[in-house]
Amino acid sequence: MQLVLHAGAHFTEEERLLRCLLRNTQDFSRRGVAVPGPGKYRGLLKETMTALQGAAPSPDARDILLDVILDDDSADRMILSHMFLFGAPREIVRDGAIYKNAPERMARLAALFEHDDVELFLAMRNPGTFLPAIFEHAPQEDMDSFLRGVSPFEFKWSNTLADIRAAAPSVKITTWCFEDMPMIWAQIIRALAALETDEKIVGGFDLLSDIMSKEGMTRFRTYLKAHPTITEKQKPRVISAFLDKFAIDDQIEEELNAPGWTEDDIDDLTELYEQDMDAVAQIPGVTVIAP
Repeated sequence: MQLVLHAGAHFTEEERLLRCLLRNTQDFSRRGVAVPGPGKYRGLLKETMTALQGAAPSPDARDILLDVILDDDSADRMILSHMFLFGAPREIVRDGAIYKNAPERMARLAALFEHDDVELFLAMRNPGTFLPAIFEHAPQEDMDSFLRGVSPFEFKWSNTLADIRAAAPSVKITTWCFEDMPMIWAQIIRALAALETDEKIVGGFDLLSDIMSKEGMTRFRTYLKAHPTITEKQKPRVISAFLDKFAIDDQIEEELNAPGWTEDDIDDLTELYEQDMDAVAQIPGVTVIAP
C-alpha cells in the first residue's frame, strides 16, 4: 500500500484541498487511488497516535486500521488528509520549532506501516504570515508570550522537514509554498494521486477561481482554449500573468495580527523564508513542487 498523509500545514487551504480530492474520488478510484471521507479516519488516527505513544504497534494493528478506513480492496494508494495530525493550532509552535511533534509522530506511523510506502505531503508558509495566523487562535495576548520568548526568526521549515526525515527516513516528503498554490494547485492534486502531469482532474482551478475576478477567469479559460498546446509546466506562468491583472485584492491581501512587529520585521522574515526554501530543496528525500 502507498499511504499518503496530507498534514496541512494549518492555514494553507488544507480543507479546500481535501474537498478537491473528494471531488475526484470516482476518477481516482479507477486508477487504484482511494480518497476516504475524513470522518472515517481522523478520529481513528488520533486514537492510534495516542495508543502508539511509548508502545510498539501490535502485529495486526495495521490491517485492522486499513480494514476500517478502506472500502476499496483494489486500491494500492490511499490519501488521508488530517491537518491536526501534528497537533492543534495552539500546539504548532514550541521551542523555536514548527510542528515539534511531527518527527515523533511520523516515526510512529512509519513503524505502524513499516511494510508500506508512506509519503508525507505538507505545505509551507511564510512565518511572517503563518505565525500571526496561528496567533489568532492562541490564548496568549501578545506575540512574545505566544512564541514563549523565542525570536520569530528562529522558526524554519527546513529544520522541521530535516527533523522528520531524520526520525522517519523511510518517509518521503513532498512540499510546496502556500504562496505558490494558485499557480500549482493542479500539480499538487496530481502529485497526491501520483498522476502524470497531463492527466485530467476535476477542480484544477478551484483556488484560482476564488481569487480572480469573473472577467479574469473567463479570459483565462478563453486563452487556454485558444492555446491548446500550452503544457502544464507553462500554465503557472500564464496564471501568474492573469493574476497580476485580474486578482481580487480583498482575496489576496491579508490583515496580520502581529502585535509588536513592524513592516521591516515582516520583510526580513519573508527574505529569510525565501532563503530557507533553498535549504529545503537540498534535503534528501524531499520533493518541492514549484511553479
